[in-house]
Amino acid sequence: MSRRARVYALRLPAALLVWLCCSLPGVRAAPLVERLDSVGIPVSDADRSQAFYSRVLGFKAVTDREVYGEEYEKLFGVFGVRLRSVRMSLGDEHIELMQFLAPRGRALPADTRSNDLWFQHVAIIVSDMDAAYARLREHRVSHASTAPQRLPDWNPNAGGIKAFYFRDPDGNHLEILQFPAGKGAPKWQRKDALFLGIDHTAIVVSDTDRSLGFYRDVLGLAVAGASENHGTEQEHLNNVFGAHLRITALRAARGPGVEFLEYLAPRGGRAPPADSAATDGWYWQINFASARPGDAGSARSPLIKLPDATLGMSAAVALRDPDGHASLIFGSHP
Repeated sequence: MSRRARVYALRLPAALLVWLCCSLPGVRAAPLVERLDSVGIPVSDADRSQAFYSRVLGFKAVTDREVYGEEYEKLFGVFGVRLRSVRMSLGDEHIELMQFLAPRGRALPADTRSNDLWFQHVAIIVSDMDAAYARLREHRVSHASTAPQRLPDWNPNAGGIKAFYFRDPDGNHLEILQFPAGKGAPKWQRKDALFLGIDHTAIVVSDTDRSLGFYRDVLGLAVAGASENHGTEQEHLNNVFGAHLRITALRAARGPGVEFLEYLAPRGGRAPPADSAATDGWYWQINFASARPGDAGSARSPLIKLPDATLGMSAAVALRDPDGHASLIFGSHP
């Protein structure tokens, strides 16, 4: 880096400095995030949700913790917050069931659709789509897709994938997905269990290029694949007539990926309310582990040093992407 570049860099927020270093010729900065650790899913009753995810989908409870205090109020931007977080595992991956005991937020809109900009889901990989769908029907799970769909072979990156959207007890969208031979990670071809793990979390974005500016250029995720999906199978998977999506997959060095769903059509997906808070039912959170979480901090989103590691983190920065999706960049005290 030249002397002039170093002088300018001192004036920049740390997260933008990561982008600058990656952009200068001959300079490569290590990615800000090392792995996607877990996905936080909002729930109104952690006991009910824990029972659903374990009995229906095979998740196992790992920890059940509560936190409160000034540091967590600053982290989540909500006064008087008390959070119960139940960490659950499926294979090598994890989710965090997030119940805000206080204050109570607004419920997820009952008419939430797959093209709304607050939409997010986790893709749970199954070894047998027919058996997994039968399991969901046995437990009377609410449909979001019409039925399981096999994506067409004309689409080389998605052809042969089987997928189905459904809802948890709070109306959150979830997906089960089966990869054909030759697609996905080799571990997703296992047959020793019905529900194998989580491949990615998908978020609806309004502009893929703008979102890449955050997840790729600031956080350091790498683009792992892309496709353009449309046709009757995609329409019935998303349950959105005329659905035509630009899909972009990104990954950190470890953990599940992040998948962008940009609706090229229809374009009428609703944006989250401007006053959205962490306690609201549409607040999902992607938790990224980082060796230097302070580099993500700024005056607007400062690094918060937590009183202990109750939630498995001792310092964290809360960020929002260009469409309002939340991320937590966490690590140890600097």
